[in-house]
Amino acid sequence: MKKFFSNQGIALLMVLWVLMLLTVIVGEFCFAMRTRVNITRNFKESTEAYYIAIAGFNKAIEQIILQQMAPRRVVTVETGSSEAAAKTEGAPDWRVNTDMPPVDFGGGAFEVRIENESGKIDLNLADRDLLRAMLGGLGLDDAQKDVIADSIMDWRDADNNHRMNGAEEDYYQSLPVPYHCKNADFDAKEELLRVRGVTPEIYYRRLAAVVTVFPKSDIEKRKQRANKKEFDYNHLNINSIPMELWAAFPGMTDDLVAGIAAFRAEKDFESLQEVIDIVGVDVYREMAKYLTLQTSPYFVIRSRGKMPDSRIMEGVTAVIVYDIQAKKRYQMVQWTDDIDPHQAWRAHPAL
Repeated sequence: MKKFFSNQGIALLMVLWVLMLLTVIVGEFCFAMRTRVNITRNFKESTEAYYIAIAGFNKAIEQIILQQMAPRRVVTVETGSSEAAAKTEGAPDWRVNTDMPPVDFGGGAFEVRIENESGKIDLNLADRDLLRAMLGGLGLDDAQKDVIADSIMDWRDADNNHRMNGAEEDYYQSLPVPYHCKNADFDAKEELLRVRGVTPEIYYRRLAAVVTVFPKSDIEKRKQRANKKEFDYNHLNINSIPMELWAAFPGMTDDLVAGIAAFRAEKDFESLQEVIDIVGVDVYREMAKYLTLQTSPYFVIRSRGKMPDSRIMEGVTAVIVYDIQAKKRYQMVQWTDDIDPHQAWRAHPAL
């Protein structure tokens, strides 16, 4: 009898071990299946969000072309005369350099931001005065501004003759980790981090948001030879200037920048006089030489898409140039399956 109960206990123990093993196996199976379901769902939502972002990009292209073919009516402060045809009646109002609300599409929603490069400082074409101007309000003294401005110009020119405060091959080769001076146009704004005087703090605090590398100087020269419409890259469009750059201008205070931002949140500037009304005559006089209403043919489009009840968001960033002679009225300059990390987006409930 004792042996019977002993065998019975061993059998019970083995059953318990088998049940425990089966529980672990079933648990692992359920976890693996749940993981695969989540991966599949995430892939599905990611794909849907990506193509919704593509739809937003295509819609932005349509609006840019419509507005370039029938631009707004603007008035100059000097003459008071109209410089452009009125906006086509009934056309959607997708304003540049403003946050637009999400647009429902394909069961989800896309959010698009269009920026015209006319409000940014072109590293390849801006003159020394404008390069120094972008460094205002960063706590830099005149000597530091001179070093950065001259070094940018030395980096992009074709020779090895440095300016008074600049840097050429000899300087960069003397660094602990030497590298070459490019002596050619900037291909990416991140190249600034290799230029003498530009620290990561200066770059990420200000320059990343206010500079562009489009177009390059050789492209602009070809346009001039072809007698195409020229854009003055030493002036900035008042409807496209980032708030970080407004803050750099002489005499600008936080309150004046806030006034500019509040105006732009509601509508576009139609005349330079409207800027004077906000900042005053004295401050405007200091910045007037930098300002214009002219628009660059270069646009940055940032589009991101999202499905409802999903944390997954996908986006694209593209640079295009409006060209009326092109078959599609535009040409693609740059494409990235991502959103520029330096771009601050407004948070919308739908996204």
